[in-house]
Amino acid sequence: MSAVGTRWREKFIVAWLFICGMASIATTIGIIWVLTSEAVVFFGEVSPWEFMTGTRWAPLLEPRSFGVLPLVFGTFLVAGGALVIAVPIGLGAAIFLSEYASSTVRSACKPLLEVLAGIPTVVYGYFALTVVTPYLLRPVAPDTEVYNAASAAIVVGVMIIPTIASLCDDAFRAVPSTLRQAAFALSATRFEVATRVVLPAGLSGVVASVLLAFARAVGETMAVTLAAGAMPRLTANPLVGIQTMTSYIVQVSLGDTPHGTVEYQSIFAVAMLLFIITLTFNVISHLTLRRFREVYE
Repeated sequence: MSAVGTRWREKFIVAWLFICGMASIATTIGIIWVLTSEAVVFFGEVSPWEFMTGTRWAPLLEPRSFGVLPLVFGTFLVAGGALVIAVPIGLGAAIFLSEYASSTVRSACKPLLEVLAGIPTVVYGYFALTVVTPYLLRPVAPDTEVYNAASAAIVVGVMIIPTIASLCDDAFRAVPSTLRQAAFALSATRFEVATRVVLPAGLSGVVASVLLAFARAVGETMAVTLAAGAMPRLTANPLVGIQTMTSYIVQVSLGDTPHGTVEYQSIFAVAMLLFIITLTFNVISHLTLRRFREVYE
């Protein structure tokens, strides 16, 4: 190929990559525009103070109430419970893969671990209803409701294990081998090296992975909708049904609520709040990861 043809091909590739990048940015801007424009209309009829501080969420029933705290609390109850399950397992798996597993075992285990991330979320929700609640929770707590936050937290915790394990494994493998060798030279055991040298050195990566996993758990929809139910409650009891922000959006989006009403527009206000929450956690995690990379580069 001639030099002129090569230059034109390079220009075409650069132009195509630029278009792809701008398309993703335009999509994000479009989402923000839709959420903001609809949320402004909603807040024209509902007080933002009532929305952010109210403790009763009943936009579809009379008398209507638009206090979003039950949805926020339910979301954080499920996401927090998921972290309780996912962090120890994911962190343990990452330590095993980076410090104990041979290359053969690692090449076999890591793809199998990633399979968890590829299972459809609706399958997790069905698993929570048919297995987790009747066979794991009710034998221990017979008063557990059919739809409950605990089963949702368990399945969401399983879903985010690959996120924590993969990112923590990358963080641990980025720790310089000289630190490990120095610890071994001081007669440290492999467990002591993993927990007292590698883990503290990769702590920023661990924190970032946990924040990303939390943001993933907050935004989970179908598994939580099937497992936790649709009863907005301001409660800390994980054995009763609750409703999260995502499950409320699903409920209203089914088509029973007339378009253009304040009830319909409430999903955009909830979605805007959910977007802000997940964006905040993602930004914090990326800043933490960037600091982690700068330390070891």
